[in-house]
Amino acid sequence: MTEQKKLTAVLGASTNPTRYAYLAAERLHQHGHPIKLVSIKKGELFGEPFQDLRQKPELEGVDTVTLYIGSDNLPEWQDYILSLRPNRIIFNPGTENVELSKAAQAQGIETVEACTLVMLGTGQF
Repeated sequence: MTEQKKLTAVLGASTNPTRYAYLAAERLHQHGHPIKLVSIKKGELFGEPFQDLRQKPELEGVDTVTLYIGSDNLPEWQDYILSLRPNRIIFNPGTENVELSKAAQAQGIETVEACTLVMLGTGQF
């Protein structure tokens, strides 16, 4: 019996193959995880069009939000991120934000300060 892969929203997605957000989306796709790509930039990766972060798109069934938005910019998006009601938020290096982490935990959302790429590579995702 195969494990059902759960939806991951990549916030701060990028079409630049040198960016960690791109590498994470690529690795998630390679591992068979369904993804939603959300960014202030336009683009498409692996057949998945970017959704405009400024429009705060409604995403249904998000299990994990992996963040690639600098910690200084997160307060602007905090309410939106929490509105997605994920089971888990991954704060990748440079995205750590105490306020968002505390607010998420208060809503029963697991918070993890880790690298999505490392988690995927070590089977911890």
